[in-house]
Amino acid sequence: MYLFVSNQTNMKKLLTALLCCACLATIDGLTPLSAQEKQTDGISKIYRETPAKINDLVHTKLDVSFDYKKRYLYGKEWITLKPHFYPTDTLRLDAKGMDLKDISVIKYGKKLPLKFAYDSLTVAIQLDKVYHNNETYTIYIDYTAKPNELKTSRKHGKGLYFINPDGAEQDKPTQIWTEGEPESSSAWFPTIDKPNQKTTSEISMTVPARYVTLSNGRLASQKTNSNNTRTDTWKMEWPNAPYLFMMAVGDFSIYHDSWHGKEVSYYVEPKFAPYAKDIFGFTPEAIGFFSKITGIDYPWNKYAQITVRDYVSGAMENTTAMMTGDGAQATKRELVDRIHYDFGSIHELFHQWFGDYVTTESWSNLTLNESFADLGEILWAEHRYGQDAADEHIQEGLQGYLNNPQNAAKHLVRFYYNDSQDVFDGVTYQKGGRILNMLRHYLGNDAFYKGLNIYLKTNALKNAEAQQLRLAMEDASGLDLNWFFNQWYYGAGHPVLNISYKWDQAEKKQTIYLQQTQTGQTFTLPMAIDIYADSKKTRHQVWMREKADTLIFHADKKPDLVNVEADKILVAKKIDNKTPEEYTFQYANAPLYLDRYEAIDAATQQKTAAGQQILLMALKDKYYGLRLKAMQALNMDNDTIRIAAYPLIVDMAQKDSVSLSRAQAIVFLGKLKKPANMGLLKQALKSDSYAVQGAALWAINQINPTEAMALAPLYEKDNKDDLTNALYTVYTANAGDDKWNFVFHFYMSRFEESRYKLTEKFADYIGRIKNQANVQRGITEIKKLGVEYKKYVGPKIIGILTQIKTHRAAMQDTVSVKMANDAIEEINRAK
Repeated sequence: MYLFVSNQTNMKKLLTALLCCACLATIDGLTPLSAQEKQTDGISKIYRETPAKINDLVHTKLDVSFDYKKRYLYGKEWITLKPHFYPTDTLRLDAKGMDLKDISVIKYGKKLPLKFAYDSLTVAIQLDKVYHNNETYTIYIDYTAKPNELKTSRKHGKGLYFINPDGAEQDKPTQIWTEGEPESSSAWFPTIDKPNQKTTSEISMTVPARYVTLSNGRLASQKTNSNNTRTDTWKMEWPNAPYLFMMAVGDFSIYHDSWHGKEVSYYVEPKFAPYAKDIFGFTPEAIGFFSKITGIDYPWNKYAQITVRDYVSGAMENTTAMMTGDGAQATKRELVDRIHYDFGSIHELFHQWFGDYVTTESWSNLTLNESFADLGEILWAEHRYGQDAADEHIQEGLQGYLNNPQNAAKHLVRFYYNDSQDVFDGVTYQKGGRILNMLRHYLGNDAFYKGLNIYLKTNALKNAEAQQLRLAMEDASGLDLNWFFNQWYYGAGHPVLNISYKWDQAEKKQTIYLQQTQTGQTFTLPMAIDIYADSKKTRHQVWMREKADTLIFHADKKPDLVNVEADKILVAKKIDNKTPEEYTFQYANAPLYLDRYEAIDAATQQKTAAGQQILLMALKDKYYGLRLKAMQALNMDNDTIRIAAYPLIVDMAQKDSVSLSRAQAIVFLGKLKKPANMGLLKQALKSDSYAVQGAALWAINQINPTEAMALAPLYEKDNKDDLTNALYTVYTANAGDDKWNFVFHFYMSRFEESRYKLTEKFADYIGRIKNQANVQRGITEIKKLGVEYKKYVGPKIIGILTQIKTHRAAMQDTVSVKMANDAIEEINRAK
């Protein structure tokens, strides 16, 4: 399952905020509207043992049809099981919120009814006899699943989702799809819904004949029925966990690709059919890459990727059939601005080995699924985009982990948690992926990949825990790795490493002081230290084993730079006490992305002349992400810096090879408000990139709003993302009632958090226009935000409504003034 945004998403958000000029302050340090997520209180004291295996799933056969009006699934199931070890005459299945009409055991081709007790979540079945582990038995169940009537606090707890089933929502397709992780498949078919169960399957779906279906494994047959329906049967002939079962039904176009003769297919909405290969066409290369490094050719008979509406997760690694939200769909023009957009799909693909082929035995060991999928993103970035892109991804994930203080108290292998969903977090994903990356660097690629191969072969089509990964890596490398797994897998937190330096000119000694300042465990840290002097780099491999350590190196002269942890792979927070001059040398001479990133970061914080020099150098950095970071940090109020930076930024605005950094440069030019740049900006409007076009229109509006208003209508027929945001900014700043439909539609089309960020500009607009009905409609929508999210944004919304009231009073619009007053009072009364 993919839960976290990729790096370019954050950059796009930053650019969008500039274009909309709608960066509103957060409340109490929380992001508005999304801040309502409940925080966990402390660490759970509930021990979560691996689920006991009394009965084992063997085969699951389903015959299902759908009632679109009632949002029901009518199912018939034949589930074959056997006792795991001990004889048993009982069976307990997970079955959430169902009507169970008949439960029988199949004997000699006939159904023998069985007694059962059902509590709406699980069903306890009394078998017809005691069964032993050398015999199987088949249970038949006739049932109705009612996912929309299931009471669950989880947005993805329903298991089965009917999207626009009655066609009432305009411009939204009718679809059905499933989401099983962690234990929601039992909301649409009775099963033992635990990750340490595996079963082969056969799923027959009867659907309207006009629709396409997708499920696990191969499409074994299609039967056309007399009532304008069709029955598709999908067979999965290798065992996989129930949470990896999937179905999807809807109007999809299918693009057929292949890898080594195996079917690879991309399911998209018909209007995106021309772009399916552009969206997912990297997949065969990625399958080949992961097959090579693991030494295990893609283990299944097909791989499908499908996009669905209103998806409740980032993406899901259903065996042979990955599912993701419709946000993955894009035209060629939209893909221009989606740098490294494939990380989510890559995450799910690597799961086909780590999570599907070998599955965690319990949610406590979820790291064996999700940390590996996170590592897959890093490995792919390195392979396809280069080391800088991989290191950027590593750094952003590390910061995502470090930025949540609660993460430091959580073990990677977590035997204590309140709910299985709690384990799907920044420790399991981001920290875990970077721990595996540390292990890769410690062992070396050859040993690490050999260890992966041993792990996968040893546990193929079975379940595993983290100790089995350790044993495989020890087998491959010949090294004892207990120290590594004890501190990183079974311990919590991370080192907070303070690094300081002293040069003794008289004794020609360079001293390095290392101190771990975190509470909790002391970490054993192998690391490289590079010492630069006289245009030469000398590397020293050291181990830090105590809370504090002092390292002394002899040198003929004071080093230009001492680069501690030179490989930049530690999962740690570092406080590195270098001088601005040392950081300048580091930026210019140390080779890695993180060497340059650290120098730019220090320059941003220190505000020194040396720091500004680093930022100027970084405007020409080979990696676009660092060019962006440098632009965002430059002090353009400083005349010297502005004069030096200006020609570099102009050059980027004209020629930068990456649309996002070109767009950012254009935004900078807009802030300078120089009429001389109008020709450059108008030329940028011809770009294929929505980001570049949006930045150009925004910048033109900063220099000449009249010109921006004349140009904006030319882009109303084809606008997305940043260009749409720029149109909104231009219109809310300058337009009258004639642009109401565009402004209001865009405002209302955003989710609440995005809409909140647009509200100040929207308020300026409705404070100015003449049509009172439109003004009052706008006040109503702003009030709804203030009432629903009063705790987080109430004071800000009241301030915005007060501004509207002032503007409408100046226009003698007493009706709107009263309405704004009433809205303020209603927000104040809201709980």
